[in-house]
Amino acid sequence: QVQLVESGGGLVQSGGSLRLSCAASGRTFSSSVMGWFRQAPGKEREFVATIAPIIGSTYYADSVKGRFTISRENAKNTVYLQMNSLKPEDTAVYYCAAGRKFSSRPSEYNNWGQGTQVTVSS
Repeated sequence: QVQLVESGGGLVQSGGSLRLSCAASGRTFSSSVMGWFRQAPGKEREFVATIAPIIGSTYYADSVKGRFTISRENAKNTVYLQMNSLKPEDTAVYYCAAGRKFSSRPSEYNNWGQGTQVTVSS
């Protein structure tokens, strides 16, 4: 079981940057696939990015490709999401999640954080 706590959200102007962090507790972080998802008001939770545990392969949603970067530090049990060139449509609650399968589907992740709010003003 992995417990996850996100931080780093806030209010930023369009074109700005934020770095989200997700600190994990538990012994399985280094072997877990880690993902970032987001949910805007009135919308379904959507995939943002994922990173594999060992090789560190990454995969991004088309909407964030080239602007967001996911990374992990297994020694610190932490996964990051660097968000650049932010747009108002990036406004959402951002969640990190841990799972066993390299996937963009929320159902493949069984541990979730509480979320952190990101608001991008125009």
